[in-house]
Amino acid sequence: MKKKKICLISSSGGHFEQLLMLRKLSDEYNVFIVTEKTKYNKKDKKINYYVSQVNRKEKLFIFKMIRIFFKSLYIFIKERPDVVISTGVLAAIPMMFIGHFFKKKVIYIESFAKISSPTMTGNLIYKKHIADQFYVQWEPMLEFYPNAIYKGGIY
Repeated sequence: MKKKKICLISSSGGHFEQLLMLRKLSDEYNVFIVTEKTKYNKKDKKINYYVSQVNRKEKLFIFKMIRIFFKSLYIFIKERPDVVISTGVLAAIPMMFIGHFFKKKVIYIESFAKISSPTMTGNLIYKKHIADQFYVQWEPMLEFYPNAIYKGGIY
């Protein structure tokens, strides 16, 4: 039987550190990792693909997001994941939308750092019903995401 293929995607930094907690999935599934390219991680052997780093306040935000969309589409078509799992932020949004469009399972895990307020990415993914499963790592977050799943932290 063919192993399911899982795309783990997030922005760099803390979101990426959380994503790495899910690396053990590679024992059971075929996993590939996508994150933003930074000067700190460009030689990291566990990362399979990089997308551009993006900040919503920069002038070229829209153009960078379009570029990330096409790079994500290329990665998606090349890898053909069955599941897309993300701990968020901007660089991951296009891949989650692409996965949803192609009717693949999308799992979103709201940031461990968010205890009493939602992230903008979480709000977008939740309100647009992009994720098939939406997890929060703190019980108070169910106030913002009443249909989310709470199972504790991934740490």
